[in-house]
Amino acid sequence: MTGGAETPTARMRKRLHRVRTSVRKAGVDYFRGDGSDWLALTALLLAVPALTFGTVANPEWCDPAALVLPIVAGGLLLRPASLLGLYAASAAALIVESAALDDPGSYGADRVTPGTILVVAAVGFLGLLIAQFRSRVGVPWRRGGTMLFDLRERIRVQSKLPKLPRGWHREMALRPAGGQSFSGDFVVAGRTNGGRTLEVVLTDVSGKGMDAASRALLLSGAFGGLLGSLPPPQFLPAANAYLLRQDWDEGFATSVHLVLDLDSGDYELLSAGHLPGLQLSAGTGRWEEKAAEGPLLGVYDGARFDPVKGTLRPGDVLMLFTDGLVETAERDLTEGMDRLTGEADRYVASGFHGAAWHLIEAVAKDVNDDRALLLICRD
Repeated sequence: MTGGAETPTARMRKRLHRVRTSVRKAGVDYFRGDGSDWLALTALLLAVPALTFGTVANPEWCDPAALVLPIVAGGLLLRPASLLGLYAASAAALIVESAALDDPGSYGADRVTPGTILVVAAVGFLGLLIAQFRSRVGVPWRRGGTMLFDLRERIRVQSKLPKLPRGWHREMALRPAGGQSFSGDFVVAGRTNGGRTLEVVLTDVSGKGMDAASRALLLSGAFGGLLGSLPPPQFLPAANAYLLRQDWDEGFATSVHLVLDLDSGDYELLSAGHLPGLQLSAGTGRWEEKAAEGPLLGVYDGARFDPVKGTLRPGDVLMLFTDGLVETAERDLTEGMDRLTGEADRYVASGFHGAAWHLIEAVAKDVNDDRALLLICRD
């Protein structure tokens, strides 16, 4: 296409390309054969004769089993082909140590026993499994942590809510299951219509924690590309079509889409199988459910999503959240929502500043599920 505005599909493809590129950059260069592998192999090969010399010269201070140290390091640093060379050197070192320590003139207390050989062989087998796994997934040990940190930061940045004009306050808190760094819950948000409209999408991917994190990362990139590129009524149908094309075994998700006019306070809430929102009316002091109709994302094609409308007046609050916050095996949904609103009432006087994270702590601190809470307040 030449000239004109970029299509929503093109924008989404560009965003997904950037996500995939960031994943590859962390590890693919290593497996193309950069010099760091040879450097690590050389250092470990030099460590083997050094340990052998120490064992032969002073067996009381350097045990023959010390050969497991370069073997463990090799399993973490080397490719399988290089690792086999290290194993050959270690086997030769064991033979030399066995012959030297069996000499009647040497210290005979610390000899190479069958147990020593078994330990070294077992550690070598484990190291080979680790090296093969790293080679298969394409994530080197030295850079794997950096890659995961980068992915976590990308999710955090994509979930950041935009600044709102004077008179509005927003907060979002996200807590993954089991204290992990990755979550199946995510938020994408942006100001559209020349900044006059706030659009927020809160999504709960099937599964939890690390099991759902990879799908959440992909979906957050796709949803971020769609948000603002399509009229609000077309967002959830497009998201539903995208999930159907992925053909995942656990391919469904719930999602709620908020479209808020920042001038008037009028809003629409569209839901795809998600929990209802809760609105606090400053006039009555009561919480009201805002439940829109719509099926889960990724279940069937041609789904319809009917909005529910409302207005945030001065002092009103709108809460959106995922089921991990209010529903557990020991507590049903109604009880969980009652507990959430009861705790939220404590923050009315403070205007809900700093409330999102504290509400998760108070209501679902020890729940083994992903939890997300979004607050939109009109001061």
